[in-house]
Amino acid sequence: MHGDIALGIGGAVVGLLVGLTGMGGGALMTPMLVLLFGVTPATAISSDLVAALFMKPAGVILHWRRGTVQWPVVKYLCYGSVPSAFFGTYVMHLLGGSNGAQLLLQRILGSALILGALAMIARSLLHTKVSTTAPRTVRPLATALIGVIGGFMVGLTSVGAGSLVLVLLMWIYPRLRSQQLVGTDLSQSIPLTMAATAGTFLFGHVAWAVTLPIIVGSVPAVLLGSWLSSKELSRQLRPFLFTVVLLSGLKYVGLSVRLLGYAVIIGIIVAVGLALRAHRETSRHQAIDLIEALDQRVPLLD
Repeated sequence: MHGDIALGIGGAVVGLLVGLTGMGGGALMTPMLVLLFGVTPATAISSDLVAALFMKPAGVILHWRRGTVQWPVVKYLCYGSVPSAFFGTYVMHLLGGSNGAQLLLQRILGSALILGALAMIARSLLHTKVSTTAPRTVRPLATALIGVIGGFMVGLTSVGAGSLVLVLLMWIYPRLRSQQLVGTDLSQSIPLTMAATAGTFLFGHVAWAVTLPIIVGSVPAVLLGSWLSSKELSRQLRPFLFTVVLLSGLKYVGLSVRLLGYAVIIGIIVAVGLALRAHRETSRHQAIDLIEALDQRVPLLD
C-alpha cells in the first residue's frame, strides 16, 4: 500500500512537470522509476509507455483545437514511427531479463537520455521565431526517417518522442513555430505509443503493480499542469529538467561518483544561466508587446 502511494505521488510529480513544460514524460518517468524505486529498466520503460497513453490525449485535443497540428507531417511521421516502435519493443524482448541484459538496457537508456537532453537544450537555443501556418513543402522521406529513429528509440527506451524528434523536425521544417512542432510531434506520438504498448503487452513486459499507481497519479496531474502552465514558467523550468535528464543519463552509463559530482555543479550553473536567459527574453518580449499595444491605442500628436 505504501509503495502504491509513493508511486502515485511520483507519477503525479512527473505528470505535473509534463503539463507545465510540455516535455516528454519518458525522459522523467523512467529514470524516476529506476533510480528512486529500484524498478528494472524493462519494467520502467513498459510502465511509462502504458501511462503515456493516458497522459497524451488531453494535450493532443488542446493542440487540435488551437490548429497547431500539421496533419500531413503527422502522417509521414507515423509511417516510420509506428512499425519501428513495435520493433523497438521486440529488440528489448530479445535482450532478455538477465542481469547482464538489464545492465545493457540501462546503458542504452542512459545514452538515449543524454542524447535527448542535448536535443532539448539545442531546441531551446535554436528556437525559431518564424511564423507560418503550414510547411510550404512536406518532405515525405526525411519525415518518415525521423519517425523511424524516434519510434525505435521510444520502443526500446521510452525516450525520444518529446526531445529528439522535435529537434529533427526543426531542422527539416525551420519555418514551423514551436507550438506547431509540439502539436505535430505530440499527435504522432499517440499511434507511436500505441504500437510500442502493443509490443510490451505481446512480449509480457508490463507490471501492473507499478503501472496503475503511475496512471492514477499522473493523469490528473498532467491536466492540472496544463491548466496552470504559462510560457514564461515553462521556459524557466525546462533548463533544470534538462539538467536532471542529462545527469540521470550520465549515471546510467556508469559515470564515476566524482565525475558525476562535477557534472552536477556544472549542470546547475548552466541551468541557472539558461533560466536567467529565458527570463530576460520573456521580459523583453513582454515589454515590446506592451509598447506595440500602447502605440496602437494612443494616436500620435502632430
